[in-house]
Amino acid sequence: MPTTNLEKLKSVKDFARKDIFLCIARMANGRLFAGSSEFKVYEIDLGAKPDAKEIGAHESYVTGVAVAGSAIVSGGYDGKLIWWDVDKKSMIRKIDAHQKWIRRLRTSPDGKLIASTADDMVCRLWDAASGKKIHELRGHVEQTPNNYPSMLYACAFSPDGKFLATGDKVGHIVVWDTATGAKVSAMEAPTMYTWDPVQRRHSIGGIRSLAFSPDGQTLAVGGIGKIGNIDHLDAPARVEIFDWRAGKQSIEFPGDKFKGLVNQLWYQPQGEWLLGAGGANDGFLLFYDVKNKKTLRQEKAAMHIHDIAVSNSGDTIWAAGHGKIVVYELKA
Repeated sequence: MPTTNLEKLKSVKDFARKDIFLCIARMANGRLFAGSSEFKVYEIDLGAKPDAKEIGAHESYVTGVAVAGSAIVSGGYDGKLIWWDVDKKSMIRKIDAHQKWIRRLRTSPDGKLIASTADDMVCRLWDAASGKKIHELRGHVEQTPNNYPSMLYACAFSPDGKFLATGDKVGHIVVWDTATGAKVSAMEAPTMYTWDPVQRRHSIGGIRSLAFSPDGQTLAVGGIGKIGNIDHLDAPARVEIFDWRAGKQSIEFPGDKFKGLVNQLWYQPQGEWLLGAGGANDGFLLFYDVKNKKTLRQEKAAMHIHDIAVSNSGDTIWAAGHGKIVVYELKA
């Protein structure tokens, strides 16, 4: 029986703040944690009186949070990974993980690994329990073709945890074997990268989100189309689907309603739909039927969405972004 109905999508609660929520993660027991532009890690209580209880702090923006058993791991622009005891609100360990800004953290499906990506163009795999470094994955160049610093925005584990995908600013995607650290496949999504050699000699865009299909056979890639004015996210939100083993794009959703970055992607577990979330000045939720190559629903959000957490069945979405956390339901 279906547990979700896109026609019934609605916002049921929001928690407004002055800061920006840049990342969000949800434990199996339902506890929510978010990272903020205030350099803080918070536990989010969305009860009758919504509140944010401080767990700890970084030295800059907190851009990633991930679940590590009964603990939380956070990463920030300070290049550090910090493990937190969420009950005691105390630090377990701090690691100098990257030399530049950390962009994304992800937990493997079995909960044993944490992946971190950063602008030093390295993805590192860590033992979630001990913090020990397992692999260092280097397959993204440090400079763009125009000799400017690149950025490594995104990573995602396959459903069986055997593979990890990473994506960078110029549209280069690599799939890795998590057991050996070996490169398995590579592909390109150049439409998601814009270089302007005339007005400002500047680039924008990049791979901002990745998600393997539930059967692990394809890889969804999110970003933005070619941008006319590089001072703004002035291009349609874009999603491409790859046969990652062959290294070839098979489907594209070029966007026809909203402009901005697809910052997050999430597959409904039975593959009924793919969710994309992001924004520019405004935000959006986009639902795709990948099998039939069609867009199912495009919904304006209350803010630019930076990250999402989704219930196992997909019937509840927690969206974190500029000045808000919004809860959506789409129950059958």
